[in-house]
Amino acid sequence: MTDIAWIDVTLSSARPKALGALLRYFRDLDIAEEAFQEACLRAVRTWPEKGPPRDPTAWLIFVGRNSGIDAVRKRSKTQALPDEELISDTEDAESDIAERLDSSNYRDDILRLLFICCHPDLPATQQIALALRIVSGLSVQQIARAFLVGESAMEQRITRAKARVAKAGVPFETPDAAERAERLSIVSTMIYLVFNEGYSQADPRAEACAFSDEAIRLGRLMLRMFPGEPELMGLLALMLLQISRRPARFSADDEIVLLEDQDRSLWNRELINEALVLLDKAIRHRQPGSYQFQAAIAALHSRAKRAEDTDWEEIELLYRALERMQPSPVITLNRAVAVSKLRGPEEALALVETLGEKLDGYFYYHGLRGGLLKQIGRPREAREAFDRAIALAHSAPEAAHIRRQIDSLKTDCLKAAPALPAVK
Repeated sequence: MTDIAWIDVTLSSARPKALGALLRYFRDLDIAEEAFQEACLRAVRTWPEKGPPRDPTAWLIFVGRNSGIDAVRKRSKTQALPDEELISDTEDAESDIAERLDSSNYRDDILRLLFICCHPDLPATQQIALALRIVSGLSVQQIARAFLVGESAMEQRITRAKARVAKAGVPFETPDAAERAERLSIVSTMIYLVFNEGYSQADPRAEACAFSDEAIRLGRLMLRMFPGEPELMGLLALMLLQISRRPARFSADDEIVLLEDQDRSLWNRELINEALVLLDKAIRHRQPGSYQFQAAIAALHSRAKRAEDTDWEEIELLYRALERMQPSPVITLNRAVAVSKLRGPEEALALVETLGEKLDGYFYYHGLRGGLLKQIGRPREAREAFDRAIALAHSAPEAAHIRRQIDSLKTDCLKAAPALPAVK
């Protein structure tokens, strides 16, 4: 890994804790974010030459704090920040300042940041978008893709959310127990969106997979804060079950390997076993929720030793229950996969066709539709669906997977074509 790549990963993983500490110090979201960004720029300039500090997060808090103070002072036309040499060579001063900033509740900084971004004064869409941008540092483009909206619209949404937080005078303190409980759902949604951004688009060898690991870390932290909350158990179980398959999701040539074709010996059994224990514990609470249903579906895949052993009937029943609890075209699309396994591609295609208007901008909709059309012998329509899927692909491996489907379509057509008479 190059120095720059390592620095990028380190800055991403340190962001929630460092930004949370700076927010608690300055009590201003814009100042805290600007201070953290300035600290990141200084890290990119100085770490390759001087080497990384012993505690990168503490270093970022220290440099960011001084940068923020300098910005405030400049507005008041007072003295500037000391030279870079003085900051970088200050022994363990960054560790000391981090300790002072977080003397009483250092581990709560991330939660505080999450709860501020997910404050009930903000609409749900703004809460999640703001948290994705501020807490996890996802780009506006990445967040827009997750929401299936345009980049400019997402930029405006985030800007409005920040302005609303500032105008509302949101208290920069950790909410009490009652307020925490009210916000668990929206925070859980945000964490899962962060997980999906890393899991669904990243090769396991790419640095972007750190988003998934960060989401799991946040999920563990949330569960430590709320150990009796079954939906948090379900959320963490779901993420662990999905990430357990990461080593098998891509071939040596960086090609996508579908679930049914994966080498299940590569799945991480330790993570699977941890997830199954969490799921069983959640179910015993008898308080069903959407994450518990999704985890139960993932668990059925994980328990199947071979793809043909998968209990598709139970999976469809779970998707039906999930649809009743949380109606969503994406959930219905996933149920269509189970329907295709149980009752054939024709019935699944009929279900998929009802989702066209809502999921026209969704890569997986067109990919699945193309596959079903291919199975029932409608190659021209399948090709059109695959072309649309390629246009919506988020990564090179996704596009390459669809191109292989198109190539197999051509091969099938050649095999089905009647032989030409010999020229005499």
